[in-house]
Amino acid sequence: MFNRFSKLQQRVQMTGALYLPQPATNPGGFDFQAYLRQEGCFAGMRSKQAEVLEDQSRWGWWQIRQRVVRSQMLWLGSPAGALVSAMVLGSRGVDLPFDLKDQFTQAGLAHALAASGFQSSLILGVVLALTRRFSAKVQFVAGTTALLVFVGLTGIQPAVLRAAVMGFGGLVALVMERKVKPLGALLVAGVLLLLFNPLWLWNLGFQLSFLATMGLMVTVPPLTKRLDWMPSAIAPLFAVPIAAYLWTLPLQLAAFGVLSPYSILVNLITTPLISILSIGGMISALAALIWSPAGSALAWLLKYPAQALMLVVDGFSQLPGNTYAVGTISALAAIVLYCLLSLTWLQPWWRRQWWVALLLAIGLVVFPAWQASAAMFRLTLLATTGQPVMVLQEAGRTALINSGDASTAGFAVLPFLQKAGVNEVTWAIATDHPSKRPDGWGKVAERLPIKQLYTVKENLIQDTALTVKPTLLAAGQTARIGSNQFKLLSTEPLIASLQLRQQTWTLLGSLSPEQQQTLLQSGRLPKTQVLWWSGQRLQPDVVAALRPQVAIATTQLHPQTEAQLRQLGTQVYALGRDGALQWTPIDAFKTTLESQENSPSAL
Repeated sequence: MFNRFSKLQQRVQMTGALYLPQPATNPGGFDFQAYLRQEGCFAGMRSKQAEVLEDQSRWGWWQIRQRVVRSQMLWLGSPAGALVSAMVLGSRGVDLPFDLKDQFTQAGLAHALAASGFQSSLILGVVLALTRRFSAKVQFVAGTTALLVFVGLTGIQPAVLRAAVMGFGGLVALVMERKVKPLGALLVAGVLLLLFNPLWLWNLGFQLSFLATMGLMVTVPPLTKRLDWMPSAIAPLFAVPIAAYLWTLPLQLAAFGVLSPYSILVNLITTPLISILSIGGMISALAALIWSPAGSALAWLLKYPAQALMLVVDGFSQLPGNTYAVGTISALAAIVLYCLLSLTWLQPWWRRQWWVALLLAIGLVVFPAWQASAAMFRLTLLATTGQPVMVLQEAGRTALINSGDASTAGFAVLPFLQKAGVNEVTWAIATDHPSKRPDGWGKVAERLPIKQLYTVKENLIQDTALTVKPTLLAAGQTARIGSNQFKLLSTEPLIASLQLRQQTWTLLGSLSPEQQQTLLQSGRLPKTQVLWWSGQRLQPDVVAALRPQVAIATTQLHPQTEAQLRQLGTQVYALGRDGALQWTPIDAFKTTLESQENSPSAL
């Protein structure tokens, strides 16, 4: 077993079982199965025992990478040192703080932390400048060596290889004394890389790198001409980020459904800082390979530019509306957007009337999203490991029942809301503590404003950073959420009723056998069409009294309760098994994961 980021090449004997990784259990969630497929893996392994058969340290690129990172971290410290190293070697091989990565992503500067064509162009430019007095063959050897070292340090990544192949093509043209057609070189590089690994066709990094480079080639020249009123040295600084943004935006909308309104502005402001840090970081890295203290000293000179960059990124990431969710667009819409971009590139009329293409593109993205949002009525129950979470979308407004803990909010709730095009939570209802972990309401509020928040118990919400004051619901009170109603029937134990269109839903908290018998004897168990509960065992008399048409378990479903529900003709879903569940008046219930046990519901 060999890890390119580790110190050792090891032979390890492992005992365990192979398993087929599941796709994302929630819409917008991380798809582990698709990720492994792109990496060429078809299965995972649960290992019960591991034994190291051979543990021998060998030379590897990790030694050079580690020497560079340690040298730059020594005097710069963290996170400035890690930032400079990431801008030289890429963030995959550097321990960069996650919150700093998120800030760069929110500000539209994720590309600055990824080894790509910018770094390889700088390296090749510096090498050719230093060897310009030598013959073309010497420049070819020096440039090729520099590219190989760069690829070795950053690892085999599609974006890096694309830049390296194009750089190598330029060196070949230099030796042969011929001109390079940039667009042709890009296409050749793309074909060669896909022949090397066809799976890269679906790799988002490869797609973004290819499109951004194409945008720079075909859009920067005409943009620079239109900016001829600016000084010749300034105009390209504006044209480059605009071109890259335009050509990657349709793909970003199809993949993430999010706009970064400040992206072009922040790129304009930070381009000088990124250039200084990239060039300075490369010089520092080269010095570190020769003498580590010299690399540390040179890296220390980058302290204030690094701090300035982090300050700018932090400021923009904190601005209101730094990301705006429009919802993911279809593949067909993305293709139409790229057709409009191609027309403005190839056809003179469209190039002159670029504003027509811009209006059509805005209408293509905004109008369908507005129309779908205005007419939408969709209920989504997210697959979570603990607290039940429901998202109700109606006519452009959103209700969120429970947020889960901080992990659930960050990895399940927020990604779903982002892909659904939600930019604020109109109503929020907290019904129970998310176990002993910090609740996720603060994490949700960091990204989305919450207009109105209800809670069923005092001091239920632990996060004090919320700006909205919770409204306490007493037993018997009703909260209106659009055209729907949430009625709290009991707090101990938790029983709530949701009136959704023509359906009655009942939410049950965790009930002990004694509490179930008490409720049964008191006659407080309501008749319901849809039962939503944890999945714990319910007493047979309780199931018979409820007689739901549909039963939904938040986690795993108790087998005896499931058997009794099926005997009554109840449609049964378990979110832990079936994935997130969505309901609309037209399509009824649909699970995220295919389940052979369930047939379409009659509701």
